[in-house]
Amino acid sequence: MTASQYLNASGVFPHLALSAELGPPRTECGVGAMMAWAGALWIVTYVSHKSASGVGTGLYTIDEQLKMTKHPASTVGTYTNRMAHWESNQLIIGPHVIDAAGKVRTVEDLLEVRICSTMRHLTDQENMVYMLGMEGEFYELNVHTLETRFLADLTIELGVPDHDYAHFKAAYSNFGRVVVANNSYDERDFSGVEAAGRLAEWDGERWTIIERNPFIEVNGRGNFAGTIFAMGWDKRSAILQVYTDADGKWKRYRLPKASHCFDHMWQTEWPRIREVDHERFIMDCHGMFYELSTWAYDNHIWGVRPISTHLWVHGDFCAWRGMLVLGADNASPHNGANHLAGEPQSGLYFGKTDDLWGFGKPAGWGGVWQEDEVSAGEISDPYLMTGFDKKVLHLCNGGAAPARFVLEVDFLGNGKWMTYDTFEVAPAGYAFHAFPAGYSAHWARLRSENDSVATAYFTYT
Repeated sequence: MTASQYLNASGVFPHLALSAELGPPRTECGVGAMMAWAGALWIVTYVSHKSASGVGTGLYTIDEQLKMTKHPASTVGTYTNRMAHWESNQLIIGPHVIDAAGKVRTVEDLLEVRICSTMRHLTDQENMVYMLGMEGEFYELNVHTLETRFLADLTIELGVPDHDYAHFKAAYSNFGRVVVANNSYDERDFSGVEAAGRLAEWDGERWTIIERNPFIEVNGRGNFAGTIFAMGWDKRSAILQVYTDADGKWKRYRLPKASHCFDHMWQTEWPRIREVDHERFIMDCHGMFYELSTWAYDNHIWGVRPISTHLWVHGDFCAWRGMLVLGADNASPHNGANHLAGEPQSGLYFGKTDDLWGFGKPAGWGGVWQEDEVSAGEISDPYLMTGFDKKVLHLCNGGAAPARFVLEVDFLGNGKWMTYDTFEVAPAGYAFHAFPAGYSAHWARLRSENDSVATAYFTYT
């Protein structure tokens, strides 16, 4: 059968749906990672929690005729890592190491590790890589012998309060540092009782915590553009942390949330930042796709542009044979928690990058302060303003005295701020501002002119 004879339902080919068996146990079947390699599209799927928690998932290939084959080396597990190791010309995906001819070897030591990321080595890039597990297991792997060496338990190194609470999601290395993301987050974090999420970096000797919030992705484009991007969130908004090698510093930006459905460590799965067309990044952050330039001019990023909103949970996406391929986590009984889901299964979307602009129109909400104690002179993080039709700013003053807030805008995206307006809010009061139709700047921020308990929230529709 040729590719043209398969049923194509708006970019989804039903015969390419990946499914797990019915169990026991009943699990999920998410697409964890995809990569074009050795003449095929290679895919690993994941179960809820290691091999004992599910049956029927594993390693697959899809050829140019859209024929899918489950590889004989397939293993059941939770794997979402992929990286091309150019020095040895091998693909590392899940616990598998695949050469240029498509020969698969499996790292037996890591079968029961929920591998979420593979990174380049800081000192021996010819022979070694790093491997990160969801429970914070940090390993070194020899890509030739497949021998592993345990380096650290990151729940201990980074002080994640409960080992079962750890949920590491991604990592990336460049500029002499390994950057890791842990997205632990539930009611404890929302209420402020705990702060278990982590964005942290390692220089080969010492670990440093960058931020104590849930982070879900870290990526960059090698030495090409001098940047590293990390995305996460808190109760106020989505967060984009950006490292620029020119000054060796991290800068934090805030983005709207397109959906609160992602506000839990289990429900964010693996939103990604990926290069899908030549030298172009697409970021999938909290239910919204963004266009993201890899460059930072004058140590500032600009051109962050919302593309569309969506409900699909995407474990990974990539370019393959001129197409954009999205891998989903569609339907999961999750060990019986969902009584209305039968077969664990997930589909693939085949289209082109420009299709993303035809998805849901960009919309979202979020803020820079949410019932926060703010000091006089305090300036908020920059908050994305560009690319949305209608915009409203909501301001609340929870203090006993009047509050004065100055709204500043950066319309060039270069860190040069201009005053837009000043707003007075009465004690225990509320004010709002609807921006004129068509008005936009790249970033907005608030400056408080006195101590207050402040909320500053943007709604974009």
